[in-house]
Amino acid sequence: MQIAKNQPAQTAWQRRLHTIIFEADTPAGKAFDIVLLISIVASVAVVMLDSVAEIHARFGAQLAALEWGFTILFTVEYGLRLLSLRRPLAYMGTFFGIVDLLAILPSYFSLLVPGTQYLLVVRVLRLLRIFRILKLAEYLHEGQTLGRALLATRRKISVFLLTVVTVVIVVGAVMYVVEGPASGFTSIPTSIYWAVVTLTTVGYGDIAPQTPIGKALAVVVMLLGYGIIAVPTGIVTLEMSRASAPTVNTQACPNCGVGGHDSDARYCKRCGHVLNPSGCRSGQYIAAASTALPMRPSGMGAA
Repeated sequence: MQIAKNQPAQTAWQRRLHTIIFEADTPAGKAFDIVLLISIVASVAVVMLDSVAEIHARFGAQLAALEWGFTILFTVEYGLRLLSLRRPLAYMGTFFGIVDLLAILPSYFSLLVPGTQYLLVVRVLRLLRIFRILKLAEYLHEGQTLGRALLATRRKISVFLLTVVTVVIVVGAVMYVVEGPASGFTSIPTSIYWAVVTLTTVGYGDIAPQTPIGKALAVVVMLLGYGIIAVPTGIVTLEMSRASAPTVNTQACPNCGVGGHDSDARYCKRCGHVLNPSGCRSGQYIAAASTALPMRPSGMGAA
């Protein structure tokens, strides 16, 4: 592989550093990602605890020290990421590069610019870095399966959501006519808000129907709410089961006639006979099958 003229070659320590930081399928890379995951979760927990007034009053200094420790740790990690790359500027413009930078900048801004302490809440964006951990080898296939399932069901989900929006608008308009301002349904948007809250089974209770017709319609909407949860879940689950299942074809075994083999199967799953011998190259699969199966003695004939 030739390296572009404007890109310097990586040194041995850069390659080693790149393996540890970016290659999650290696033991060193996996250990690095686990340590990084623990640090991210702990740093976000510190931010959350520091937002509680009682905890901040008692342990503010300790939490601030921990936060600066995590900030320095993430700063060093960010610098090492850039050092391990041939094109660090290109990485800085990627999604994870921007997230890495946003994870450390608020703490430094709070020192340089007075009155920017509210920016410290941006540190919660460190949670987005957990998506990098999903690149661990054992989770990569599952993540790809979920992504393919969501992509394959986007049209079905879109049609379903459009149907839900239509139902919500119709129900809101009907409730506005049936109940009216006397029951709290002062406008169609307010009635639509009630329909959304009821359909999603949240039920705040700030608005409730008073008339028998309104209550009957509310019961119907509540029952429909269970379908709102079940339908998209079933659609995505079915697609995920299809994506994770091995692909089968219609090819039948020429020896025993069994079908339903995997698309990459070479031999019959029942008798072991080679599949599609005409497609074998130089008879290698036929030869392999003949050595794998027990041979009938030549002296024995059919009964």
